[in-house]
Amino acid sequence: MNTLAAAAQILVAAAFASIPLLRHRFGAVAKAAAVTELQRQGIRPAVLEENRLRFDAGGHEWWAPGSFAAASLTAAALNLAGNPLGTTLTWAFSTLTFLANILILQSQLGAVKSVQAAFHRKGDPELARVDVPAFLKAAEDAFPAWTRILQNVRHTVVFAGSALALTAAAIA
Repeated sequence: MNTLAAAAQILVAAAFASIPLLRHRFGAVAKAAAVTELQRQGIRPAVLEENRLRFDAGGHEWWAPGSFAAASLTAAALNLAGNPLGTTLTWAFSTLTFLANILILQSQLGAVKSVQAAFHRKGDPELARVDVPAFLKAAEDAFPAWTRILQNVRHTVVFAGSALALTAAAIA
């Protein structure tokens, strides 16, 4: 059962790494599209930099999924080695990963409202004028067409992999 848990955890780690890698590869293109959209709306593109808005895999867009991937790989390595700590970490990390993915999915589904609220909280009158749905669509459209499929596969792998790892830990 440890091998099954480890295999699931390795897949979860790969899933968590996939989106930051995608953002690293296409983030500059998405930013350029977002800048073009801001210009179309009559908003200074510099507002992105001034408010530290990014489309690449910098900051929390890398360290958060990277941390989940590292934790998953650590538990997988311990499970493959037959170390009992692997089961303990599986319980902790797989549960946390499952719950965190619910929050990630929720934030993606509510991205427009979330970004609108964040722009208003910043108190920048220029940001408050941004047509957020058009802004986000421009950036999203700059990513490859298969990005949405990757996101869905990623969520499926994380949910199923976490559940499978927890099931394997329960049986172990």
